[in-house]
Amino acid sequence: MQMNGLNGLITISKVWRDWGDGHLIVMVLNNGDLNQVTWEQRAMEGDPKFTASQALPDFPYARYAELLGLRGIRVEREQDIAAGWEQALASEVPAVLEMVTDPDVPPLPPHVSAKQAKDYMAALLHRDPDALGVIQSSVKGVWEGLFPPAGKEP
Repeated sequence: MQMNGLNGLITISKVWRDWGDGHLIVMVLNNGDLNQVTWEQRAMEGDPKFTASQALPDFPYARYAELLGLRGIRVEREQDIAAGWEQALASEVPAVLEMVTDPDVPPLPPHVSAKQAKDYMAALLHRDPDALGVIQSSVKGVWEGLFPPAGKEP
């Protein structure tokens, strides 16, 4: 969203009325981090997160959408996800659905190579500032995958 998305929203706000149908949802996973780059550094090079270049200022994506004349919906709690999607799907104008997420949850692909796993661990062990949170989130994800909380079985 940081690289091109904000400008894309400006374009959408200018042209969506010409489409004949305003149904468009842009979902933003707001974790306050250039997360894909952070994780590429960890998994591909074994480099710890370089906070000075990765941490983002708090940016109100949903409010920004509203400033542009679009629909803005911000979801901060897990229990509000379904309602957020319902609002976005019901919107007659393009909507930005901003989901506040945890930057410590690894966006790992389904097929991780041995080298990527080794580099990932090396990054965490080499003074990555988020190492403890990443490890806690990873363990929690594995645990919940094995033992889903009541009412959340797949």
